[in-house]
Amino acid sequence: MPVISTGFILAVVLVIYFLSSAIKILREYERGVVFRLGRLIPVKGPGLVIIWPIIDKLVKVGLRTVTLDVPSQDVITRDNVTVKVNAVVYFRVIDPTKAITEVEDFYYATSQISQTTLRSVLGQSQLDDLLAKRDELNAELQKIIDQQTEPWGIKVTAVEVKNVDLPAEMQRAIAKQAEAERERRAKIIHAEGEFQASQKLADAATVIGSAPMALQLRFLQTLTEVAAEKNSTILFPIPIDLITPFMNKAKKEA
Repeated sequence: MPVISTGFILAVVLVIYFLSSAIKILREYERGVVFRLGRLIPVKGPGLVIIWPIIDKLVKVGLRTVTLDVPSQDVITRDNVTVKVNAVVYFRVIDPTKAITEVEDFYYATSQISQTTLRSVLGQSQLDDLLAKRDELNAELQKIIDQQTEPWGIKVTAVEVKNVDLPAEMQRAIAKQAEAERERRAKIIHAEGEFQASQKLADAATVIGSAPMALQLRFLQTLTEVAAEKNSTILFPIPIDLITPFMNKAKKEA
């Protein structure tokens, strides 16, 4: 039976180590930034990548969009209201070389610049703008953060302010303001309805006044409507013109 020498075993181990260290497989959304003896060489990937062990160092960089959750920040608005605001930032790496060489940790750096920009921009806004003009603030935040991260090879695609937490006393004040606004609108609508009704009544009175028989017909129509309720006694005046002929006939006979 042949005896396997120690040198052969050592050679096999070295070959396996060399192959495992030299052959890298990068996915479609990954790129490899390679440093050869400390110097940058062209980006590798995706697919099969072969590097020199010990001499080369490969750093994987993902190109997919990253969702960054910005924690709640204490913000004092322009009208001196303290609120807690959190947001979400969507960004991706468009230049793997810059993302590795221009900044130490692009994920942490993007997170920090997002937090400071959130406090700065929202601190210059009124509370009403923060609640009502959310889209404009999101666009401004996205523009500023993207300008800051562009030298790092980072593209910020969207910034969304998620929650705005108001103090309890401010919530009560806003509720009172909303209730007062609704009451004001209700009174205005009621007054407009009364004004329109009075105009229609004036027009109807003008039409009825021009035709005396119309007033009589309206009187009889009202009696018909009231008579529909059989649980009430109705007293109504009779025009003297209706009984005048009968009174004259009675006088003649007497």
